[in-house]
Amino acid sequence: MLKLVVGLGNPGSKYEGTRHNIGFDVIDRLAASGSGAKFSRKFDGLLAETEIDFRKVLLLKPETFMNLSGRSVVQVLRFYKIETTQLLVVCDDLNLPLGRLRLRAGGSDGGQKGLRDITAHLGTEAYARLRVGVGERGPIDAADFVLSRFRPSERPVIDDALIEATQAVAVWVTQGLDAAMNRFNGPKNV
Repeated sequence: MLKLVVGLGNPGSKYEGTRHNIGFDVIDRLAASGSGAKFSRKFDGLLAETEIDFRKVLLLKPETFMNLSGRSVVQVLRFYKIETTQLLVVCDDLNLPLGRLRLRAGGSDGGQKGLRDITAHLGTEAYARLRVGVGERGPIDAADFVLSRFRPSERPVIDDALIEATQAVAVWVTQGLDAAMNRFNGPKNV
């Protein structure tokens, strides 16, 4: 059964390496591993096909900017006739400690506007999401914080989290959401 993994972020070099683009970073790592998937512009995004443990997986980076991600996601789901149970969205979370992963089967958007738009387009909150903690913002504005780049001292933690996030996606693809949650939602997963 075909699965879709969506990484949220903003297009363009201005946003590369920002906290908000951690979803794009996970997708890029998944594309680079294995068969070295190539992206093409389709469905208002960059779409690639890859294999994870001999299972066909679509990788999507919406190019509609974070807050309008739902349009791209819904187009891919409809075209390939993929059920929302076969969808995993990877995004940043500023409420999680730096590098912490959290997988969920659904639930609220928690203030994440990309998730909010996807939920609005799908008409349901019942789709899997993998959140990656991007650190505590402190006194600065949330929008400014998520559009900032990681400090050099944070990079090792984030690099480890990116590796672990790709592993979490692979477990979701091959063993399902429960197995991935059991393995990666612990207090010490980075």
